[in-house]
Amino acid sequence: MKNIPNKRKYCKELENRLNTVGTNIYLKRKELNYSRQKLSDQLMLKGIDISTQSIYDIEIGKRTVLDFELCAFAKVLKTSADELLKDFNASLDKP
Repeated sequence: MKNIPNKRKYCKELENRLNTVGTNIYLKRKELNYSRQKLSDQLMLKGIDISTQSIYDIEIGKRTVLDFELCAFAKVLKTSADELLKDFNASLDKP
């Protein structure tokens, strides 16, 4: 399959990542001393089935995050979706 470059306006700022929250999910997970398995288990208790491999892919920007997944991540990581999105939100203020 041919690798097609992403031409979205904000793609350069994201360094071709497929999500804007992965780094913040990783940082919050580490702050809470959660393993990827523990995070996956906690998400499963909320009805969101995300494997440890998928969490890794999200953290490194190789997987998108659906809106309901973002809400579940925020709830499990004891934060808000806005906090997880803060870096992207700040980039929208740049000219």
